[in-house]
Amino acid sequence: MIAGLDNGSRTVAQAEHLLHQVVEALGLSSGVVGCTHFVRTGDLPHVACSLTLAGHLETSRLPEGVSAALGGSRTGPAAEGAAVAAAEHAARTSGRVVLFPGRDDLPETLTVGELLDRTAIDRVVVLAQPEPPAGDVVLVTNGYVRPIWRDGLMTLLAMPTPGGRISPAEVPDPTPCCADHAS
Repeated sequence: MIAGLDNGSRTVAQAEHLLHQVVEALGLSSGVVGCTHFVRTGDLPHVACSLTLAGHLETSRLPEGVSAALGGSRTGPAAEGAAVAAAEHAARTSGRVVLFPGRDDLPETLTVGELLDRTAIDRVVVLAQPEPPAGDVVLVTNGYVRPIWRDGLMTLLAMPTPGGRISPAEVPDPTPCCADHAS
């Protein structure tokens, strides 16, 4: 089952923190799939989360202030955002995957073939490239891999880097917009 979670996180980092808190509070293994989703429910756009569960959701174990949705059940004032996140995850049409099987054991550098063999990631797509990278292409993860759901597949977006290598397109600390010309 897929649970939706929402505490009105304003940033992706806050939503990722919520996912880790919930996994710890529920005592889940590192093999779960947890995602963040941009939602437009309530007063302001924000980031909600979704999480795969093997059984039912013990809402009493959730951190304070977290709304939840699981199937037709809703709990808390932000349950609508939680339901949207759960539905997107279930459809595998949207969502940024933060937690996934194989994530914890990823080295800094591996081939695309090794990534696909060792993790739940289904495919790698290199931006502006018509074909997927060969299995022997080296991927430099820098310890940060955030695939997305696209076309029903867990997809890692990557970009070319020097030396014929590739790296994930999402970086942990991107340069803020307008940072180079702010006065």
